[in-house]
Amino acid sequence: MRMTLAMCTLLFCWTANAAMPIAPAAPAAPAAPAAPAVPFVVRDVTLDVGGGTLRGTELVPKAEEGKLPVVLLHAGSGPTDRNGNSIALPGANDSLKMVAEGLAARGIASVRYDKRLIAASVSPQWSEADLRFDDFVNDAVAWIRQLKADPRFSKVVVAGHSEGALIAAGACRRGAADGCVEIAGIGRGLDEVLDEQLKPHLTPEQFTQHQRIVASLKEGKLADAVPPELMMLYRPSVQPYLISALRHEPRAAIAALTMPVLIVQGTSDIQVKVADAEALARAQPAAKVVIVEGMNHLLKIVGDDQALQVKSYGSNALPVAPQLLDAVATFVQGL
Repeated sequence: MRMTLAMCTLLFCWTANAAMPIAPAAPAAPAAPAAPAVPFVVRDVTLDVGGGTLRGTELVPKAEEGKLPVVLLHAGSGPTDRNGNSIALPGANDSLKMVAEGLAARGIASVRYDKRLIAASVSPQWSEADLRFDDFVNDAVAWIRQLKADPRFSKVVVAGHSEGALIAAGACRRGAADGCVEIAGIGRGLDEVLDEQLKPHLTPEQFTQHQRIVASLKEGKLADAVPPELMMLYRPSVQPYLISALRHEPRAAIAALTMPVLIVQGTSDIQVKVADAEALARAQPAAKVVIVEGMNHLLKIVGDDQALQVKSYGSNALPVAPQLLDAVATFVQGL
């Protein structure tokens, strides 16, 4: 099984990216045309956790007075950095950087960060084999607590994208966030999503092997005899992480939330479907749901244009959907 760009866009990046070797962030793509200056202050921020340091970027609007709401942005799966870029993709799409800048233009501060083992948050004390899903949740909780203690901020909201949506749900509950935003988050178990997305790309024998491996991981057992074609996804060093991730069910996680919740999903997302957002909404009936017509998994408006869909994964030329920014800003400002 060869990991091409086309296949990566069809696989849910939770596993496709998580199985990629840990490495620095993707090199920046050619800069997009200069945009009008946005009035915000950019500052590097750090957080010491579990023997290492997480590094991120804070954006605070310049013109605002008094306390501001702040959004903690959590990236998606695998080697996805604070800006939404991944070494599994051919260039920089800058989706989360654009979200942060769009929120700043709407009077909302943000912090986005590189997850442990990713980009600037690499530490010799952390290894892929030791990584667990709960490490990401714990790290997000620590960021929430740091932001809550900051006198500049009035409210702390967590917004997670893709796998980050599930991480956000756990962190919001444990960190008592003021609001939780789930963007392009799955509404089914990871095993169901893997079956759906891998089946079209595997031979019957490979798919049988995939199911055998996932069944073992769901039982909490490491799988042996991984075929070479599946080693990228299920190599031994990533299996403990997958075991831990399979224990987290998105519907149960969102159902446990007691703070206001916003669910945002695009209709042109080829990795997560509108049906996932609907499943999350059934589990959390009090949530506000916003469906953005034509928005894909990278939060860009592509509609039915397949060439634009592919281009968006490796280019920062497309802006993020203004409907997404407006929805998140309205939600945060209404808390």
